[in-house]
Amino acid sequence: MEHAVVEGESFSPDCSTLLMPALSIGNVGQLAVDLLVSSSSARRVAYLDEPSVLPCAGNDAFGPDAVGDLALALEAYESPSHRLAFIQQRSPIITGMVVSFAKNVANFISSIEKDHVVILSSLDSGKRRIIDASSDMQVYYLSSCNEDGSDLKCENLGWKKLEEYDPSQQRWKCLASLVEGGHLSEDMTGDPEEMTINDYYSSLPFAALFSACKAKGLKVTCVLCYCSEGDNMPESFQLAEAACKLVAQGPEQFHGNGSNGWTIPLSWKSLRELGRVQFCGCADRQAAEPDESLRTPCPQEICKSIKIPSKNYCGVKKKRTENKMTGRRRL
Repeated sequence: MEHAVVEGESFSPDCSTLLMPALSIGNVGQLAVDLLVSSSSARRVAYLDEPSVLPCAGNDAFGPDAVGDLALALEAYESPSHRLAFIQQRSPIITGMVVSFAKNVANFISSIEKDHVVILSSLDSGKRRIIDASSDMQVYYLSSCNEDGSDLKCENLGWKKLEEYDPSQQRWKCLASLVEGGHLSEDMTGDPEEMTINDYYSSLPFAALFSACKAKGLKVTCVLCYCSEGDNMPESFQLAEAACKLVAQGPEQFHGNGSNGWTIPLSWKSLRELGRVQFCGCADRQAAEPDESLRTPCPQEICKSIKIPSKNYCGVKKKRTENKMTGRRRL
């Protein structure tokens, strides 16, 4: 992987923790990194050139105004005031090159002397074995601190270790061998139709990144959540907040222009303008309705403290119609 440092910038040794997404369902990891970069006022320090990632270019993702500052497929950011570094990935990996990508990323992170890599990603909710009926999103993790993937710090945060991680399982062993320079033998490939649930997890980009960073001797933590395709911005807020807890940086320390410290990226606002995403404005709408009986409570607890997009389009007043025949008002 090659990189071009932005003029006047350099990689700071003080930003020893690096956060990056691993592409998966709903793009939750990418959205969370967008939110963290925007809220921490991180500066772009380098453009990364990786042959296994499809090239792309777009307008500035963070703003505050779209001035034509190009955003590319892979970029590195740093926020010296928060001692955090970021890599953002905006396009997919070429099929069959996930392991190559993971090895190149791990080599690059090692070369710029980062100590802790935090990988943010999502998992297909259709693959989960146990359904958690609680209203809060359950955060899962995978850590290099112990051979079994456990980490006491993550456990103390109330997170659950990804039970499907088993370093003795064939495909996890295969992945570890590949990132260390081994070859894919015939007995490692197997029949795709015979893949188990455990095989699903080891086939995802986060697993390759985890294995490659671990093989380079880097401390690596994967922060994961289950989701489905759709409006996944609520999950991205919660995943970003989980990452803040891990690195001991509360969102209120970001001093963003939104409530609770978050700064909504410019790219998210463009989605709202297109009507594809409806942002929750519970507090504003509730205050505008004098009749308490007509206020609709927000179904998402987190909306009480910050404005986030809601899948349930919460805070919308119940419609009132007049019955012309009786003159009675009904909800």
